[in-house]
Amino acid sequence: MSDATRADDIAVGSDPRQSVQRRVFVVGAGIMGSGIAAQCALAGYPVTLEDVNEEFARRGADHAERALDHAVRRGKVSEADRQAARTRIEVAIGLRRVDSAQVVIEAAPENLAMKRELFRQIEEGAQAGALLATNTSSLPITSIAQDLKDPGRLVGLHFFNPVLQMPLVELIPGHTTRPEVTEEARRFAESLGKTVVASRDTPGFVTTRALAVLINEAAWMLYEGVATKEDIDTAYKLGFHHPMGPFELADLVGLDTALAILDVLWDGFRDSKYRACPLLRTLVAARKLGRKSGEGFYRYPAPGASG
Repeated sequence: MSDATRADDIAVGSDPRQSVQRRVFVVGAGIMGSGIAAQCALAGYPVTLEDVNEEFARRGADHAERALDHAVRRGKVSEADRQAARTRIEVAIGLRRVDSAQVVIEAAPENLAMKRELFRQIEEGAQAGALLATNTSSLPITSIAQDLKDPGRLVGLHFFNPVLQMPLVELIPGHTTRPEVTEEARRFAESLGKTVVASRDTPGFVTTRALAVLINEAAWMLYEGVATKEDIDTAYKLGFHHPMGPFELADLVGLDTALAILDVLWDGFRDSKYRACPLLRTLVAARKLGRKSGEGFYRYPAPGASG
């Protein structure tokens, strides 16, 4: 798989006379941000991966490299493409270098106040024609953009974890997003080799609403003693051809993320199907967050551990 020429096909802004290769600035070097950085680098974009301090940023760059290594082992990426992608990723501390990019993708935690403040700062520092996108999985785009001087610049681009393996991107224009911004975001996502589906700007969009109900209902069944977590996971996989059971999926997504999504949906709809199971709240309170903490519904080896 060689995507190295795709980034060159999209010019800066909407002026076809501009042919400078675009730089992508990813805000937040967590699991999603590092995965997005790896995907963009693999597609030929130079990438700046940002976080609040050097430790977090370097950790994100290391995670991006591991994702690329895994893709090579799976036979999905050549060694040459992996090496080229690694050279395209650099790290930054804070938003001081956001003005170097033509595409800015925010991948911070699902906190509305945090995202609003981040985009206020991004808007101040970014180029006037830069595409601004949020990777939110549940928060309304219009609400995130409401404090911007130009809210029409912001669009939702919801990637899925693990980014290099998941072919889908959800495109969500806010109520004020300009049509040309939405179309530019679609072209950008497609340049990464992704399939794009569009959603209205409503809490949870399409995929997160479905995911939240799936995980929450499984948690309620476990809480009520209907079956063991292993049997529930097996039933979903063999009965519905799901590649992962709901508890395996929740541990991958992060139980804190799943709970935050359910709370957003509950606030947005006040529908009882989004009322989070008490078991989920208990596990999050105990910091049993899934794979990233080493334990969620299941236990996991520490990162880098053998076996």
